[in-house]
Parts: sequence; C-alpha cells; structure tokens
Amino acid sequence: MRILVTGVKGQLGFDCVRELRSRGFDDVIGVDVEELDITDEKAVRDFIQSTKPDVVMHNAAWTAVDKAEQFKERVYEVNALGAKYLAEASAEVGAKTVYISTDYVFPGEGNVAYDVDSKTCPTSVYGSTKLAGEAFVRAANAKHFIVRISWAFGFNGNNFVKTMLRLSETHSELNVVSDQIGSPTYTADLARLLCDMIVTEKYGTYHATNEGFCSWADFAKEIFDLSNLKVLVKPTTTEEYMRINPNQAKRPLNSRLSKTSLDLAGFQRLPSWQDALKRYLKEIGR
Repeated sequence: MRILVTGVKGQLGFDCVRELRSRGFDDVIGVDVEELDITDEKAVRDFIQSTKPDVVMHNAAWTAVDKAEQFKERVYEVNALGAKYLAEASAEVGAKTVYISTDYVFPGEGNVAYDVDSKTCPTSVYGSTKLAGEAFVRAANAKHFIVRISWAFGFNGNNFVKTMLRLSETHSELNVVSDQIGSPTYTADLARLLCDMIVTEKYGTYHATNEGFCSWADFAKEIFDLSNLKVLVKPTTTEEYMRINPNQAKRPLNSRLSKTSLDLAGFQRLPSWQDALKRYLKEIGR
C-alpha cells in the first residue's frame, strides 16, 4: 500500500508518517508545501498521477485561526480548494482520501456534544473554509474519511501545551479562558486511529479527540501540575479575554464532540486527555 501524507512538517502529518512506518508501511510519501502546492490544481493532479497512491492522508491546512480573518481568499484556497483538488485527483486513481476537519464547523453553542450529523454553522473564516473542504471531499471521492478534531497537540510544531510551558518561564500567573469547553487531541493517538481507518472501507464522517471534556484553564492547570510548575491559572471568560486581546476570530464556547460515530464503526476511542498529556510531556522531556 502506497500512502501519501500531506503536511508532514505539522503535528499530525509528522505523527502519521511516524505511525505508518512503525507499522511496517515502507511506501510512505511525505510532502509539505515545498514538495507540493496543494492550491495548484495541475500540480496536484500531476503529482497524484505520477505517484499513484492508494491512500491520501490530507493533513495540510491553514490553521492560524486569527490570521485567517485577514486572508480569506488565501485560506479558502488552502483549506477548501486544496482539499478539492486532492480528493478529485485521488478519486481518479482509485485512492482513499482522509481529510482532517475541525470543531470550528459548528456554531459552538449550548453544552451538548455535537454529533457528526449535527447542524453546522461556522462563525469564522477558518471554520467556514474547513466546512467547504468537507463538502468538496464528499462530492469528489466516495472513498473518504472526514475526521473532525479539536485542540490538537503533538511533538512537531507549536501548540497550547508548548505555549503554556514557554510562558511559565516568565510568568507566575496567567489568565486562561475557562468558558470554552472541548477535548484536547494528542496527534500521536489520532495518528494511530487514522492508520486503523485507512485499512478499512468504513468511509464517512467521524469525530476523534481524546476522551473527556475540559476548559482551556483546566488544561493549563493540568499541564502545570504534571510539570511541577508553580503557576497560578486565573480563569477568565472569553469576553474578558477578547477585551484584553482584541481583533481575534470568534471561538466556539462549546467544542464538545460526540464519538458515537467511532463506536458504531467499531473503532477504538482515544485514551483520556489527561493520560495523553502525561505521555506527551514525557515525550518532549517535561
């Protein structure tokens, strides 16, 4: 099985390649923007036609949520059209498509976990472009896995955990949002699930995060506790945080995602986010 992985310099792409190789997949092609511009339709088609992968694991995306508000057209090219071109080219060679989406496709209201068929209504450029990417993938390739995740953290790249650890070096207390609720997702755990998926034909839309819900403030406290760092976390509301840090994209207050879709397909859920964080801190030497 030949597998093409996009976004290999990012958190998930890096872990997908690592997991695939640990499972004995020796025909793995990893690319980032230097090797393949996913917004160039001809380049994408030519690349897929020449390499003829059996699976395309599409992890590359514009994930800078705030900056996305300033560059709407470019973000659409990356998150929506890039997914479209890859899914269409994949279908032409009979390859499966994996597309990573986000909790941002939902309005982020209430306190009930969103199911895969819950009504979508993104409130940011990032969310709307990822939702458009989903639609393109579904239309282009019947052999697709659309996997929505939230609050990703992994070895390769920047994330909330690394930010908190860095800030702890210069701050004894931090204001952290406490009214946004969701689930952290350790990309090493997610990569294992994706590798389980691609050897099946259980196509469709899934939600995949580590188990359990928390606020960003809860997440920060756990990071500091497990790292034995004396940093006071001061819970703050999103409204207060936006007042201190204006010009940001709207964040969903409710990022809870139901994992019933995994259960119905017979896939194993990811471990708890606390367990994942312990393993991650060990991985990065903390």
